[in-house]
Amino acid sequence: MSGIGKIFFEDVHAGATLYRMQGSPLITIRPAEDADMDAVTAIYAHHVLYGLASFETEPPDATDMRRRRADVVAKGLPYLVATDDDAVLGYAYAGGYRPRAAYANTVENSVYVRPDATRRRIGQRLLVALIDACEACGLRQMVAVVGDSANLASIRLHEKLGFRRVGVLTNVGYKQGRWLDSMLLQRELGLGAQTPPERR
Repeated sequence: MSGIGKIFFEDVHAGATLYRMQGSPLITIRPAEDADMDAVTAIYAHHVLYGLASFETEPPDATDMRRRRADVVAKGLPYLVATDDDAVLGYAYAGGYRPRAAYANTVENSVYVRPDATRRRIGQRLLVALIDACEACGLRQMVAVVGDSANLASIRLHEKLGFRRVGVLTNVGYKQGRWLDSMLLQRELGLGAQTPPERR
């Protein structure tokens, strides 16, 4: 497991990781289920309408979000939710970085937190669990594409967990009346480039 000073234990049978920070309620990180997707849809819709992390401008409906999750899971990639007493606080998933075959061992991460659940380290817990799940799958590289280079909270979170800045695409998006950059960060997973990949 990636170490971030957390107190945790893993429930192998349920496929969930349970996190308890000092003085915090129990947060469960587990694979997303179909029943979670209405809450996931609402979380994403907020970020599409009011945030700059996503470059979508129209929120997808629950049917589309369910299809997107099914596509991720069908590729053997993780799609996780963070819950507190069965309320979904955030979600994270790994998607294919590019469709060409040579990119099969590289993924792009996405992490979104419910707006009223910020400042509880939910995003950090989700990203740690996502990194661990991707390493368990034998993946070798993770790329973060951070919408808006001024999104320092997301950039600092990724850097805290071992990502390094590898580039900026300037003014590639236009949303909410202004041009936006994309910040690219990258992190090795597992053995990185030390050996040939298991996934071909």
